[in-house]
Amino acid sequence: MDAPLFEPLAAKAAARDGTALYFNASAVSLEGCGVLFLGPSAAGKSATALGLLAHGAQLISDDGVWLREGCLVPPEAAPHLIEARGIGLLNGGAIDVSAPLALVVDLGCAEDDRLPPRRIATTPDEKVTLIRATFDPTLVPALLQFLRHGRAAP
Repeated sequence: MDAPLFEPLAAKAAARDGTALYFNASAVSLEGCGVLFLGPSAAGKSATALGLLAHGAQLISDDGVWLREGCLVPPEAAPHLIEARGIGLLNGGAIDVSAPLALVVDLGCAEDDRLPPRRIATTPDEKVTLIRATFDPTLVPALLQFLRHGRAAP
């Protein structure tokens, strides 16, 4: 088995406050697991988060989130809304004000391999699974399966 590939999460941060990192990102929690969606504008961050909300996830924040002490937290004045392209802003439903980071999904970097190498997003305190993906119809079900049952052993 190949060793996992480590990628520094801080390199994708838009700002810092001490050790806290701010991302132009969306975040949800599912069964206590925080999921951070990274990527450029129109990459599908809100759409992917919205798909997980439809399956029981809770919104942490759309369009901006902090990683503080290992937990995803919304900015202080963040509205409890999520963008649905072509529809408008939707109420976020049940809000989770904090969840430990468990998964990073980078929608700005597609994987070339059908069965890609294992990637790990790192901060000085965190090492979590990193998935590179593009938004497609199988992404939300695959993320649900991953979060609920994990990845198969190599």
